[in-house]
Amino acid sequence: MKTSNALVLILVLLYVNASSEWPTHTVCKEDNLELYYKSCDPQQDFAFSIDHCSDITTHTFNIRAAMVLKHSIKELYVKIDLIINGKTVLSYSETLCEPGHSKLIFCGKKKGEQLYYEGPVTLGIKEIPQGDYTVSAKLTNEDHVTVACADFTVKNYMEYY
Repeated sequence: MKTSNALVLILVLLYVNASSEWPTHTVCKEDNLELYYKSCDPQQDFAFSIDHCSDITTHTFNIRAAMVLKHSIKELYVKIDLIINGKTVLSYSETLCEPGHSKLIFCGKKKGEQLYYEGPVTLGIKEIPQGDYTVSAKLTNEDHVTVACADFTVKNYMEYY
């Protein structure tokens, strides 16, 4: 029995190492709104969830996100792209962590530490744009190494009044 368990574990580890991309995760799926994500970092996946899918259409909603850091964060930069039909139509970048000026509670975390956030997020927009599109988000540290990367697929057919 122990031999078969060890064999299964080895096969799973080999499969994970042989895979070239992470699976697509469903964050929420309702009648008029669907949200999926896939890690675009070949080294690691992460966990992400939203309390209620319908809350996304409000100005602020609660999320949960977790991962183990593969790289330390002294400085952290985010780049977000809005991609429609394979073309980037909008880009946004911001410094989130730098010496003496940190916007996030996990600035200064070290490699191997767990990053966990549970709480509100404010998008800064009043309505989620309608249609099918991708939001690509990439976090890099001071060494220009990817800390986290994800492509979020949004399918929004909600009517706003």
